[in-house]
Amino acid sequence: MSGPQYDPLPLGTDHRDDIPYNGPHSPGMPPSGFHTPETEPLELHEEDLGAARPRFMGQALNDEGPQPRTSYASSGYSLPLSNDNQSSVYGLNPTGQNRDTAYYSLQYRDDPHDADFNGSNANVGMNQDGMRSSPYLSEKRDAYLPHKARSRRRMWIFGGVAVVIVAVIVIVVAVYFAVVKPHSNNDSVSGGASKGGSKGSDTSSSSSPQATNKPTTKVAVTGGDGSTVTMDDGTTFVYKNSFGGTWYWDENDPFNNGAQAQSWTPALNETFKYGVDKIWGVNLGGWLNTEPFIVPALYEKYLNTSNPAVDEWTLSQNMAADTAGGGLSQLEDHYKTFITEQDFAQIAAAGLNWVRIPLPYWAIETRDSEPFLAKTCWTYFLKAVQWARKYGIRINLDLHALPGSQNGWNHSGKLGTINMLNGPMGLANAQRSLDYIRVLAEFISQPEYKDVVAMFGVTNEPQAPIFGQENLARYYLQAYNIVREASGTGEGNGPFISFHDGFKGLPAWAGYFTNSDRTSLDIHPYLCFSDQSADGYDKRATQPCTAWGPAQNDSMGAFGMTTAGEFSNAINDCGLWVNGVNLGTRYEGDYPGGPWPVIGSCDQWTDYSQWDATMKQEIQQFALASMDALQNWFFWTWKIGNSSVTGKVESPAWSYQLGLQEGWMPKDPRAAAGTCDSSDPWAGPLQSWQTGGAGAGQIPATFSASYAWPPTSISGGGAATLLPTYTQTGPIPTLPAPTFTKSSGGTVDAGLGWANTADNSGMAVPIPTCSYLDPWVGSAAPPSPLCSSAARRDVPVPPAVITPAP
Repeated sequence: MSGPQYDPLPLGTDHRDDIPYNGPHSPGMPPSGFHTPETEPLELHEEDLGAARPRFMGQALNDEGPQPRTSYASSGYSLPLSNDNQSSVYGLNPTGQNRDTAYYSLQYRDDPHDADFNGSNANVGMNQDGMRSSPYLSEKRDAYLPHKARSRRRMWIFGGVAVVIVAVIVIVVAVYFAVVKPHSNNDSVSGGASKGGSKGSDTSSSSSPQATNKPTTKVAVTGGDGSTVTMDDGTTFVYKNSFGGTWYWDENDPFNNGAQAQSWTPALNETFKYGVDKIWGVNLGGWLNTEPFIVPALYEKYLNTSNPAVDEWTLSQNMAADTAGGGLSQLEDHYKTFITEQDFAQIAAAGLNWVRIPLPYWAIETRDSEPFLAKTCWTYFLKAVQWARKYGIRINLDLHALPGSQNGWNHSGKLGTINMLNGPMGLANAQRSLDYIRVLAEFISQPEYKDVVAMFGVTNEPQAPIFGQENLARYYLQAYNIVREASGTGEGNGPFISFHDGFKGLPAWAGYFTNSDRTSLDIHPYLCFSDQSADGYDKRATQPCTAWGPAQNDSMGAFGMTTAGEFSNAINDCGLWVNGVNLGTRYEGDYPGGPWPVIGSCDQWTDYSQWDATMKQEIQQFALASMDALQNWFFWTWKIGNSSVTGKVESPAWSYQLGLQEGWMPKDPRAAAGTCDSSDPWAGPLQSWQTGGAGAGQIPATFSASYAWPPTSISGGGAATLLPTYTQTGPIPTLPAPTFTKSSGGTVDAGLGWANTADNSGMAVPIPTCSYLDPWVGSAAPPSPLCSSAARRDVPVPPAVITPAP
């Protein structure tokens, strides 16, 4: 090789080779297992040896003749080369360029193991001659001057040291503020996920590189226990799942269903065998459909106004008026923070494989003076679908609040009267509710979503004792037909359809919907709202077994798939606003509608900081009995928010998450098996038609005729022909799909929001020549005449009243 010759380089062992080295390295270059001067920039050797050898010298010690030098990073003394940062190209090329974009890399390679070195890449054409002509070779040679230039060399060395020190300081400061400090707040998260930590070994492929000058960053797209998860905002946490669960998320393949919540739960791309595989789920109550006792801090802010917040209707009115406090957008702040991706990771890590997500109708639209924040919560439901897919969790979508209110309780949107299937607007509100069922069914039946949103609860807690089981059955049959038209019949098309028992009890539905395609009966068993008792958990440990177990077993045979969509650990109605804002409790004798005998103070049931290990074990035993008795269940609810007044959870018996953290919920739901020691357990499997097999969808014509839609009369309203109804001519508010952008550019097809293009009838909207009452009117006389050339008239909405429990 021409040019100045190198000084003789000493062979042998450095006198400090036995000292482990933990100093700085090139980015991406792991430290070697022994000390070598090449790894320490500007380390000086013995006085007579001249300047320190730079870290890319490598095997030049042993190479003979005019052959290229193997870099240190590719030598036999270190780990294999895995990126350009480990070769001298990193040191020679300007920061931020990689070997395919840097100007000098087109002319220079110093690694003979590189395929491009010998000219194998015709575009680059790198060879030894190219190396000789590199302008950087002369700079490398100039570092090794003859001994006669030693004094001048020292000046350059010390000057270089000063420059490097300044550069290191700048880099350290930049790294601290850009990387270290933002991640210093990643506190540990219990229940299956914690922030921070190192990347796990369970990785798949990397994202496709973008056409930028930055080196491609490999991000794990799958992993198991101990792996590092990267979230949408770029932050990471360590996934903790001791049950064999695996997550999967690739921005280039956002509809991949390879994730699995636990080893015993089928992955999303596998068949969930209803009646064999167990549904062990939890509700995400209070998130997209708020309830005062679940998120008290939202309501406490507006407790003392002239229009106190007691439901989402009045909460929305107060927020909208509070422009200084953030206005109605405060609800979106709640959506962003109350449930996050890490909750889904924790749910899978808790051994749970389903979530039931309450969603209000205003996720689709609002009309007239309805004050709710329209459409926004749908955006966060789509996030829930993405997170559920990522962690292998299936979703039961529950339509929780309907126009006019289906039960008069605060979680239906407005506390007060029942106006769905009841009252003068009962039929019109039912029409509108069925439309919203249709819009949701069309979306979730699309192939991109059907394996994640696998169950659809068409109406939460309708008050059949008020408007009758017959009319509820008519409404359910119409909803069934709508969902199946959206999805098509046959196994795997569209969701399992869940019908709440309407507070009529499981036996009342035996024999209904025979041969229906994948229908499920939903019951919400609670012990806390009946007669109150001073007995503790120790005396009530097996009560769920006798109260719920036999009926659940019988219904699995008499109806088919039966789930408990809600239950809790509460054995009394103690807890802040469990019954409603400022409505008191039965336990303390101050709940309206009494008289209620005073049992005692609720403090012992709400101050969980005073619960000892014995009480926590008793609560856990109660939880295990509940799980075993109900078999397929969704606990209500995953999370209870802190009160802004006390700063803590005031209804602890209702929070699964808090129970895991504090030790009264089982870490493994499989531990519930056999708790009830039932002598008459249900023995499956379900019949073929109940799971979408032979005969599914062939409902007897006599049943369809007996429960035809619409009803002939409406409770509290009279004959259907005398009541306001809508016409199916309105535009369809198709729900928007999420947007996924590939790392290489372009978007992924996320569906059009409508599974069945042949389903094209319009939405139920008012007839211009007919008169209507306010959808939330309550008790009132129907308009007369019902339809004419008269203008539409509305009756003011009455004040809220309490609807008694069934």
